[in-house]
Amino acid sequence: MSGTPSLTDALAEGTVVLDGGMSDRLASAGHDLSDELWSARLLAEDPEAITEAHLAYFEAGADVAITASYQATFEGFARRGIGRDRVAALLALSVGSARTAARRARTARPLWVAASVGPYGAMLADGSEYRGRYGLTVAELERFHRPRVEALAAAEPDVLALETIPDTDEAEALLRLLPGLGVPAWLSYSVTGGRTRAGQPLEDAFALAADVDEVVAVGVNCCTPEDAGHAVALAARVTGKPVVVYPNSGETWDAGARAWTGSATFTVEQVTGWHASGARLIGGCCRVGPETISALATTLRPPA
Repeated sequence: MSGTPSLTDALAEGTVVLDGGMSDRLASAGHDLSDELWSARLLAEDPEAITEAHLAYFEAGADVAITASYQATFEGFARRGIGRDRVAALLALSVGSARTAARRARTARPLWVAASVGPYGAMLADGSEYRGRYGLTVAELERFHRPRVEALAAAEPDVLALETIPDTDEAEALLRLLPGLGVPAWLSYSVTGGRTRAGQPLEDAFALAADVDEVVAVGVNCCTPEDAGHAVALAARVTGKPVVVYPNSGETWDAGARAWTGSATFTVEQVTGWHASGARLIGGCCRVGPETISALATTLRPPA
């Protein structure tokens, strides 16, 4: 947006608040997200619902809206008979919807848009993004991601959110795509304990991005809040970059039942520890709604 400082500059000066779960907000508004396209289906059927979800987070205190393109792929939409030109337009619309929400938001704060690039497994819609190890080579993963990444970059987001990445092969494929795009990126793994979902040591995973100039932050998302703490400190030490962290509520996704189980463990008090360990982009992922983001923003931006 014209007149808005870059996200990179903002990270150098302080902490940036991310939004919460898009699906959480849409479900709360009464939308059925049981479809294989998940929230991406609404880009084609009800884009205003996407804009309203972004607006709710901006007005709750978020500085960054993460687009509804996580599960939006050429292959996924093709299964619904939607052609490539239309898919490219829907990917651009995901960025445009967040921009529209930013214009509507009643705030003088700078606001930014992060274009979500979800993992290959999200397109499969079978829970494999929580496992990784798809049986594809790095080159094959690069070929899968390239058209979508290029389409999203052409829509001029402020940053690409390479998010919920379960293993280092997919991270390597995505990092290969960044040079020449003209858009910075953050790389965010989905983790369990001290390892990626695919079982690789997090130290090795974070190190892949340490010397990639286009990567402005490295970290984790879509993990438990408990796993986030260790990962933040490690990412900061290994990469020397700002850390991005936006865990789930603490509940667990049952891919077979397509439902959340367990109890929420995300607390705003955890945020101060993440910040002290190097986190500069902080928010929530699945099941973290506007109320939590509002409390998080108040913690990170106390009144003057």
